[in-house]
Amino acid sequence: MQKVKVKEKYTLFTAKALAFLIIPIVVESALSMSLGMIDGLMASYAKSGAGDNVLTAITAVDQIASLITQLFSAFGVGGAIITSQFLGAGKTEDANKSAKQLMVLMLIFAFAVTAISLGLNNQIINLLFGSAGDETLSNAYVYFYIISASFPFIALFNCCAAVLRAQRKSMNTMLSGIISFFLNIGFNAIFIYACNMGIAGVALGTLLARIFPAFFTLFLLSRKNNAVRIKVFEKFRFDGGLIKRVLKLAIPSGIENSLFQLGKILVISFITISIYKVGELNIQSAANSVAYNVNTVSSIVGNGINTATLTVIGQAVGTGNIGQVRFYIRRMLLINYIGNACCVALTFGLSPLLLNFYNISGEARAVAWNCLLLCLPVQIVTYPLSFGMPAVLKANTDVKYVMGAALASMIVMRVGLCYILTCEWAGIHLGAMGLWIGMVSDWVTRSVLFGGRFLSGKWKTSSGLIKPAEVYGESERVAEEQLEKVFSDRGNK
Repeated sequence: MQKVKVKEKYTLFTAKALAFLIIPIVVESALSMSLGMIDGLMASYAKSGAGDNVLTAITAVDQIASLITQLFSAFGVGGAIITSQFLGAGKTEDANKSAKQLMVLMLIFAFAVTAISLGLNNQIINLLFGSAGDETLSNAYVYFYIISASFPFIALFNCCAAVLRAQRKSMNTMLSGIISFFLNIGFNAIFIYACNMGIAGVALGTLLARIFPAFFTLFLLSRKNNAVRIKVFEKFRFDGGLIKRVLKLAIPSGIENSLFQLGKILVISFITISIYKVGELNIQSAANSVAYNVNTVSSIVGNGINTATLTVIGQAVGTGNIGQVRFYIRRMLLINYIGNACCVALTFGLSPLLLNFYNISGEARAVAWNCLLLCLPVQIVTYPLSFGMPAVLKANTDVKYVMGAALASMIVMRVGLCYILTCEWAGIHLGAMGLWIGMVSDWVTRSVLFGGRFLSGKWKTSSGLIKPAEVYGESERVAEEQLEKVFSDRGNK
């Protein structure tokens, strides 16, 4: 008599639990990612006729700040994955230890970065954007100097938020994001319009708005009702083993994120080093800045889902059940496609209205619109694979492949192709449109590389942060054999 195959049900994350995890993260992501756009929008009206220069300066500095924030985020990713896997395996004590190690590491690194940024403020701006106009550079100096003081607070927030999300407490981080968003707008209005501080007011408002979520999330994480909590005044000792685990994930992710962001900065500089008249240079730079800000809106939902994916897949990996891991990968990818498509479609429909909000020239607005016509349709297809699938692979600790594939695509497409399409010697000289053609090509290449990695199944062998003996509670030799059997069983569960 043939046995009837019973389909296993997975309840690690119910539909309701996924909704309560994802929706707050998406809201927080929307508010966080829109801060740069709000800063640029409000600052573009700070001084009549200076909209293009102010907006270009803010976008340029935001790229540098994003590079540094990506490094903090990489540490947060490492901490979130480890904490999620420990929680999935029921190892709360180890999760607590890893959270404290993560926070101390991030703060040490953040203070070092702040010191360098403050001390070499002008040199960094000149190195990356020295070909920009004098007014743009002077605005960038002021903005970057003040923004640099916010890096420790960004690091602290990233750490606390990652640990809270790993415990499925994304509602807390959303609340801090909402308050920070309105604080930023309020401080901007006071400093820009009431105090007439111009771009310095924008930077100061952003700095003050970033202080609140850092201490607020730290307070929430220190409460006794958390499975994983930070005891601020508890005696601290460095744990080499846990630090090594964090760095094993953080270093490849940090290299990938920072070099990817550096590539974006280089791409922006291609416009300034190309041979343009001053007026045309301002048009192309402003167009790229506005298109970048509007495109950021279109990736808000996808970015939030990617962050939630780290927790979902990380906890699934911690259980040691490959069937459960596959189930939630498919579910998160489907959610990503639906959410991303809706967000991109809404952004596309609102793009003409969003472009009109900016105090830029009509020529710059027209170029920005053409860039959006190119990138938004492609993003519907490519975003879940090019940026969502890396989150899946990272949660399975397949970080080295993600780093290598992302850097290869960035160097060849985002940087190499962009340079050819914008530089003078090639004779193409497409300006902002050339940058976006290169970036779209990067998205397509990343989709192929990461999608192919998932279909190959090689990611299954990378989930080794928690020893097999710890997962099954048996002897290590027997557990390794059992885990190998589970991972090789592709169709029986």
